[in-house]
Amino acid sequence: GTGSIAEFAVVPESAAALKPANLDFVQAASIPMVGLTSWQALKMRANLRAGQKVFIPAGAGGVGTFAIQLAKHLGAKVGTTTSTGNVELVSRLGADEVVDYKKQDFEKVLRGYDAVLGTVKGDAVEKSIGILKPGSKIVSLIGPLDAAFARAKRLNFILTFVFGLMSRKILRLARKRDVDYSFLFVHPDGHQLAAIGELFHSERIRPVIDKVFPFAELPQAKAHMESNAHLGKIILRA
Repeated sequence: GTGSIAEFAVVPESAAALKPANLDFVQAASIPMVGLTSWQALKMRANLRAGQKVFIPAGAGGVGTFAIQLAKHLGAKVGTTTSTGNVELVSRLGADEVVDYKKQDFEKVLRGYDAVLGTVKGDAVEKSIGILKPGSKIVSLIGPLDAAFARAKRLNFILTFVFGLMSRKILRLARKRDVDYSFLFVHPDGHQLAAIGELFHSERIRPVIDKVFPFAELPQAKAHMESNAHLGKIILRA
């Protein structure tokens, strides 16, 4: 539509919040997408509470590094997956159970979880059903899209029907385990962003930045992102 990478952008005032004074602009640029995604998924949709257990796969990624810290702030216990070299990083961020996906399958190791944040494509969301307690929740950021999402966006009947078909398998599997599945598409919210900023201001959450690229090196930055070799966020400096 309007594109996603630009030197300047115009946004409604309601979608913006003040930069935490203790962060520079590079650090602040790493916050909005992963912050709002994690906040809306864990706090608003999953209603994650102290003492509960949440599975956040790909813990060393952009969303993962923030979501682990937010979950710990909310008082939850966190399970995650990562590669051998990143086990120490996700443990420092607060992960309680770390599965090295190069050595083990998470669905054979983890049990008794209350929520799952779906961040990994493929069959990872379906496999995660088996680690959940009855009455738990899956909030997926990568699909499949469901009819509830279509209705919330007031999409037409055809798209609602198509999304319903797309999510039919995961919903059937989830119902067998008494698990609630939903797809989340993050939306801008200045009030939530301000609350997230307070967590950074008080240093209860810290930004995790992998590398900063000059704007002219956009192709290199994109290639680095697609290599899945990064830890945390990749930043473009205009």
